[in-house]
Amino acid sequence: MEHGVAAYGPCSAHPPGLRERKKTRTREAIAYAAVRLALERGPENVRVADIAAVADVSPRTYNNYFASIPEAICALASDRALAMADAVRARPADEPLDEAVANAMLSVHEHDDFGKPLFRMIMGDSVLRGEFLKAIVVRDAALAQVVAERTGTMAADLYPQVVAAAIMSATRVAAHRWLHDDDADFGDVLRSAVAMVAPMVRVPTRLQATG
Repeated sequence: MEHGVAAYGPCSAHPPGLRERKKTRTREAIAYAAVRLALERGPENVRVADIAAVADVSPRTYNNYFASIPEAICALASDRALAMADAVRARPADEPLDEAVANAMLSVHEHDDFGKPLFRMIMGDSVLRGEFLKAIVVRDAALAQVVAERTGTMAADLYPQVVAAAIMSATRVAAHRWLHDDDADFGDVLRSAVAMVAPMVRVPTRLQATG
């Protein structure tokens, strides 16, 4: 499986140049090192020097990419969250919105090398959870913009904001169920949860502009 932070970044009309690709690989190496060490030792026992050594970079280089250890540990999960809006935007225009969101989220998580252990660690640590929440707030706002684009409404309207909030709430419930049920398949739980808000998501266009 090909993985990397680059896979989660915003879509671009222009392929990144050599310098950008090198920076992405360095950031990726640091982020992966931070997660591996945090899972092995516990996030409270990880130091910048340790991450830099595993990533084969200098502490100064580390500081060029991340302002804190929690930021580095959460980077992979945060990047996946931030990729959601572009992933939904890339889905076929005639695909129902609820299906587009579920399919986009699953496509983003196909690149998840750490899966449940990383999510459990983030959710179980108040500092990491707070760091990850920053990306969630940005993701939800970006999804509202995509909902507006797909439904012909304005992002400031009530409808796209409520729909985005409903869908993201459903995905959070699905993630929580998956996290605490070792037998649960994330894809199945996610699709079931999102389908529950589908009636509101599929409101006729003439009603969507009343927000």
